[in-house]
Amino acid sequence: MKHGVAALLVLSSLLVLGTLIAGCTSTPGTAGTGQTPQMTASLSGNASATAASEAGIITANNRFARDLYVQLASDPQYAGSNIFFSPFSISSAFAIAYEGARGTTADQIHSVFHFPADNATLREGFSEVNAGINNGDMNYTLSTANALWVRKNYQLLPDYVSTAGRWYSANVANLDFGGKPEESRQIINTWVANRTNDKISDLLPPRSIDTTTFLVITNAVYFKGTWVKQFDANDTQDANFWVSPGKAVTVKMMQQTDKDAVYPYAETSDLQMLSMPYAHGTGSSLSMIVILPKNGNIATAEAALDPQNLSVLEQSASSKRVMVYFPKFKLKVNYELSSTLNAMGMPTAFEHNADFSGIDGTVGLFISKVFHNAFVNVDEQGTEAAAATAVVFSKSAIAPEEPVPVFRADHPFLFLIQDNDTGAILFAGRIVTPNGT
Repeated sequence: MKHGVAALLVLSSLLVLGTLIAGCTSTPGTAGTGQTPQMTASLSGNASATAASEAGIITANNRFARDLYVQLASDPQYAGSNIFFSPFSISSAFAIAYEGARGTTADQIHSVFHFPADNATLREGFSEVNAGINNGDMNYTLSTANALWVRKNYQLLPDYVSTAGRWYSANVANLDFGGKPEESRQIINTWVANRTNDKISDLLPPRSIDTTTFLVITNAVYFKGTWVKQFDANDTQDANFWVSPGKAVTVKMMQQTDKDAVYPYAETSDLQMLSMPYAHGTGSSLSMIVILPKNGNIATAEAALDPQNLSVLEQSASSKRVMVYFPKFKLKVNYELSSTLNAMGMPTAFEHNADFSGIDGTVGLFISKVFHNAFVNVDEQGTEAAAATAVVFSKSAIAPEEPVPVFRADHPFLFLIQDNDTGAILFAGRIVTPNGT
């Protein structure tokens, strides 16, 4: 796999770091090493169609990452809070949902996630990226998985099931959402926990599955890697971390300051960028990219998240000795993203008139909730990160079609002759034997 795939995980790390390091202007420096992955994929003139499809998915993912970060960062409920998420996990789950979307619903999902225009590129791209992620490496662990959880006795279209399985490796499991919603929720959460090394164990919160649930699409991503150049735990010391110009908190600050502390590093008048690589063998080269604003204003770093700006910054990096001071941290966050994605431009998917007829052949399905949990732990040895996404579909209450009544008067009956204006019954009778008297 190419360095572009590494960006999927790297950018996830970048997002939380941008907020964590926002006020750390008193720190002597930053760290990074290894080859810098390119966030905007570029292709040679003779690149294969498969490579082009992969690049299309990576570009879409990174654009969505930037858009979602901006949306979350501007949301008052996250003001002053750490932010961490996996854009690839969310995009993966919604790519499967998008396969069944039609009309305006599909158009809006396509726009928000920047998916390629044609299905072939979308499918081949995700298939290639997923295969590369799951290819394995002797020095780090990196994996992703998808699944479809379907209400018992509820039929999905065969073509949809085939597409989800072939291109996204999403197998189908039937659960009794109607009769055993809590047991169903626990089964899905166990699947997620097993694929995230138990770092995400409660993706679906209590009462998130109920009798209206018909389908849940899940994705899980897990990464664990060690630094090429690990920090010496004996050098880690208590230090101030400036959350604002006048407020500091105490953190465990790791240090890498010897002559071997050589990393790809770039600097502008406003910020510093550092790339710290993870050890790897034959798999993708992964790095953590850190963007540190010089003025303590996180908005300066956020501007660099634009794929073009980030690409220019990365290309300007050169390997040099850097005095690195970097905080240890552990973070676990959870989001319910339905209102966030709605605000980003895809409201129809969450409305009762949504069109996911490509999933089951009807127009009753709509997305009721989108749950996303993420975990990251950064220490002297390296990084462990996990994320999972669940897209929960409910079905609009559709009145059952009334059967055509059969009125067969082949047995005794009563009858009335009534004045419809006054309601007065003019005649009344009973027929026992129609041919009798």
